[in-house]
Amino acid sequence: MASTYSITEGQAHFPKMVKEVQAGYITTITKRDEPVAYLVSRERMSAIVETMEILANPAAMKAIRDNEAGKLKFYTLDDIPD
Repeated sequence: MASTYSITEGQAHFPKMVKEVQAGYITTITKRDEPVAYLVSRERMSAIVETMEILANPAAMKAIRDNEAGKLKFYTLDDIPD
């Protein structure tokens, strides 16, 4: 569930907005009915940054594409020689 507040409403309801965000919701802040900012939890922002870093890493993206194409082989720890 997403919530939307105008800047004026956001100033009046900031503690409520923080509680909503902590509960996992995304809050949109608007100015003249146009979104100007989003309030997200630290956990969600960390996940977004991590995803962007993976998407920007060519080696990671190749590994993901290879996995999706079934080109990778996985082993258990017992399969690794000492």
